[in-house]
Amino acid sequence: MQFRQKISPALWFDNNAEKAVSFYTSVFENSTVNQVIRYGKAGPGPEGTVMTISFELDGQEFTAINGGPHFTFSPAISLVVRCRTQDEVDYYWEKLSSGGHQDQCGWLKDKFGVSWQIVPTVLIDLLDDPDPVKSRHVMEAMLQMGKINIEQLQRAYVQKA
Repeated sequence: MQFRQKISPALWFDNNAEKAVSFYTSVFENSTVNQVIRYGKAGPGPEGTVMTISFELDGQEFTAINGGPHFTFSPAISLVVRCRTQDEVDYYWEKLSSGGHQDQCGWLKDKFGVSWQIVPTVLIDLLDDPDPVKSRHVMEAMLQMGKINIEQLQRAYVQKA
């Protein structure tokens, strides 16, 4: 198999990597499963079960491994989905949080325990504004949100000090 990226994330699952990859590739367009490697007689997993899956989500390469219950996901590592429109934010927020947990400031945890940030690109532009008052207003608005609302961010940006 030919890899295009020198570095790509590997996600450790407890025997549900195949379900997770199937879910993720259904959520993101331009996604594929590239290679499935199964455990052989040497184990350590049951022969014939999935060991690793190489896959792509919208062109980003990943590897999923069925490594067992030894390690779990933490919000210390999250996957950022950059969105141009509110429709995109709404779509990814609803799809990825289904069966999981919605949190603050665009963060969620999916049903497999993976943390995601659903971030409208305009948020980064507004927070990076050289006017500290405008940037502060945007930050204060964002801190009150679960799913990010672009219109509310833009209203906060133009409010008077």
